[in-house]
Amino acid sequence: MRSRSTYHTGLLSESYARMYLRLHGFRIVRSRYITGRHTNRAELDIIARRGKLLVFIEVKNRPKIWDAAAAVSKNQASRLRRAAETFVMQTGWTGQSRFDIIAVCGLRIYWLKNAI
Repeated sequence: MRSRSTYHTGLLSESYARMYLRLHGFRIVRSRYITGRHTNRAELDIIARRGKLLVFIEVKNRPKIWDAAAAVSKNQASRLRRAAETFVMQTGWTGQSRFDIIAVCGLRIYWLKNAI
C-alpha cells in the first residue's frame, strides 16, 4: 500500500495535469474513473476531451521523465485499455481516442502523447 504522502503527491500531480490540459483546450470528462473493484480493471486518472478526440491519461510523478514513462507496465497498460473500452461502451463514444502519459517531474510537466 502506498504511503499517505505518496497518495497525496499523486492527487496533487493529477490536479496539475488537469489544469495543464485545460490550458491546452481540453475539457475534463472524468477524473479517477474506476470500472469496478476486484474486476481486474484499472483506474483511469483523467479522461479529457477536445472536439472529437477523447484522451485517456495516466499521470505519473517521478524525478525523471523516463522513469515516469517506464512506470506503466505492460500489465497496467492492458488494464487501462480494458477500462477505456468499458468507458467507451458505457458512453457510446464514436470519435477518436488515444492514451497519453502526463509526467510531473518536480515543477515540470511533460505530455507524452500516444504513450500507451
